[in-house]
Amino acid sequence: MADEARKKEIFEKLRNGVIQYDEDACREGAQEAMAEGLDANEAIFDGLVSGMEEVGRLFEAQEYFVPEILMCADALYAGLDILKPHCKQMDLGVKGSVVIGTVEGDVHDIGKNLVKMMFDVAGFTVYDLGRDVPLDKFVDEQLKTDSELVCLSAMMTTSMVGMPKVIEKIKAKNPDCMIMIGGAPTSKELADRWGADGYAEDASNALKEAIKMVAFLKKLRDEKIQKK
Repeated sequence: MADEARKKEIFEKLRNGVIQYDEDACREGAQEAMAEGLDANEAIFDGLVSGMEEVGRLFEAQEYFVPEILMCADALYAGLDILKPHCKQMDLGVKGSVVIGTVEGDVHDIGKNLVKMMFDVAGFTVYDLGRDVPLDKFVDEQLKTDSELVCLSAMMTTSMVGMPKVIEKIKAKNPDCMIMIGGAPTSKELADRWGADGYAEDASNALKEAIKMVAFLKKLRDEKIQKK
């Protein structure tokens, strides 16, 4: 088992590999992590995801643009392909199902895929609708699967405008369903204004928010059952 200094060095290699869109560095870092017996979940979250979160910051600061983001994503997936088969499901005390997708008019799915991966590892059942998803498809899928949570992602202001329509339609048909929004142009203020239950600043924040929401929803359901 690697000592702390070596572990830190490998995670830094994974993180920097993503930031510098170096696929080879991410593959090597992932292979080293496995050879040294490190935890695959930690390598993903403290290495690759940490790098992608920095990439998100660089994008917001307009130091990186879409071409760099796509190359960073390729590097992230190069490491992820090696680490993902070794992932253990986390037991976070809450399990649920989630419908997730990038809204109509938007083909950016890197952030959405990171969030999906975190839900997978946390043991959620994930219904991934992909990208450029027609607004009504979110509503139909939620009703079909009875998922506790719907996650809407957008990277562009032009596509983000579809979010309040989806929220309104889902809440009209299933007021108990929790809805979370995320992506560069979104904010907590918008989430509050549109009637969403949560806002995800980044992938790890999305998972924390989701766990809180699903736990709250299950508590409400239990209380309703007890009152009957």
